Amino acid sequence: MPPPLTGRILVVDDEIDLAQLIEGYLRQAGLEVAVRHEGVGAVTAVSDFAPDVMVLDLGLPGIDGIEVCRQVRTFSDCHVLMLTARDDEANKIVGLSVGADDYVTKPFSPRELVARVQAMLRRARTRSTESAAISQHGEQKLVIGDLVVDKDSRQVHLGGEPVALTRIELDLLLRLATKPHLVLSRRQLLEMVWDTHWTGDEHLVDVHIGRIRKKLGDEATSPRFIHTIRGIGYRMGTGR
Repeated sequence: MPPPLTGRILVVDDEIDLAQLIEGYLRQAGLEVAVRHEGVGAVTAVSDFAPDVMVLDLGLPGIDGIEVCRQVRTFSDCHVLMLTARDDEANKIVGLSVGADDYVTKPFSPRELVARVQAMLRRARTRSTESAAISQHGEQKLVIGDLVVDKDSRQVHLGGEPVALTRIELDLLLRLATKPHLVLSRRQLLEMVWDTHWTGDEHLVDVHIGRIRKKLGDEATSPRFIHTIRGIGYRMGTGR
């Protein structure tokens, strides 16, 4: 039987009753929880509390959740699970584009939210195990043109210059680069990178791939590295 999941969770929501409800469910799941109700305090709490996951509402007083996420991404690689309104599609996309990992739409089941948080924590643990296995049994570096992905140190260089990727961006790139020229569907990438039982939106993959392309200077219309296979997913490779 696997050991119970542990981790630090920061809940950021200006609705005090909702924040307390989420806190209670997370604590029942055996997780350490801190709560903040406004944006500036949330950024400070990420620095001080060092959470594994931040549950972040977009509508906050002071600075909103998108700006919180943007600032946090300059110094922390914690997972970010956004809370959004049902009709807030534009802000969902913007939130993902500045570094959020997934979103839950209000109203939501607290049990579903806990399950999403636990999936993020499992993913971090699984990734560490897989990274160790790769470094022991596989080649350390993947080279695709002038792009070098070091699986052991989890560093990426393009033309000799370092490329800063988030954990999810790096995991996606690793999955594609490890199997060059093999087409992977969005669902396959979700299951590989997020969790085998992930219930999130497949659109997440497109947003994160878009962010990787931007950092690599890789145009979707004339890709050097990541190719879109219409109606299926993505593949890695220097050829068309």
